[in-house]
Amino acid sequence: MKKGLIIGLVLIISLIYISSSYWIAEEAYVDDIRGQIIRFHVRANSDSERDQELKLKVRDKILRELEPLLKKSRTIDESRLIMKSNLSNIKSIAQKALKEEGENHSVDVSLGMEKFPTRKYGSIVFPAGEYEALVVEIGEGKGQNWWCVMFPPLCFVDMIDKTPVYAEDDLMGVLSEKQVNTLKAQKDPPIVLKSKIAELFTKTKSYLATQLARFN
Repeated sequence: MKKGLIIGLVLIISLIYISSSYWIAEEAYVDDIRGQIIRFHVRANSDSERDQELKLKVRDKILRELEPLLKKSRTIDESRLIMKSNLSNIKSIAQKALKEEGENHSVDVSLGMEKFPTRKYGSIVFPAGEYEALVVEIGEGKGQNWWCVMFPPLCFVDMIDKTPVYAEDDLMGVLSEKQVNTLKAQKDPPIVLKSKIAELFTKTKSYLATQLARFN
C-alpha cells in the first residue's frame, strides 16, 4: 500500500509539474514579446462626456506632433529615446490642448513600466502584464483611457478616424511571424488555472509529506 501510494502521488506531482512548466515557458515567451513593445495611453480626468472629449483632443495633438518623429523609427531603443527627450514637450502639448478648450487640468506624462489588463488591438490580443508605456494622465486620471501601440508605430496607421487599427506588416517588422501568430491566438490569460495548479502542487506536496511521515 505504501508503494502504491507513493507511486500515485509521484505521478500526480509529475503531471502538475509538467503543466506548470508549460505555463511558465509560455509566460516567459510572451514576456519577451512584451519587451519589444511600447504602448501609449491617455487617461481622462473622469468618465464624463466632456472629459472623454478632452482626452481625445489631447491624444490627437500629441499624435500629430510625434508622428513625424516616430513613424520611421525602426528600433525600440530609438523610439524610447525620442519619447524620453520629448516628455516635457508632450506635457506642454497636452496642457496647450486643454487650455484651448478652456480647461486647466493638471497633466502628468511618464515613460516606464506599467501593468495592464488583456486588451485587443484589431486582430491582435495583448495579454495582461507589464509593458513599457508612454502615459499621459489628465487631471485625476480616473476616466477610461485610450491606447495604442507606439512602437512598432501602429498609432499612426489610421490617423483619419483615429481607431487602433492593426497593421500586421508593421508588427512583423519587429516581431517574428511566430510571435505575431502567438498574439493573434491569445485569449484571456488562464490566471485562475495557473493559480489552481500552484495551489494543487502545494497541497499535494504537503499531503505527500504527511503520508510519508506516517510510515516512518
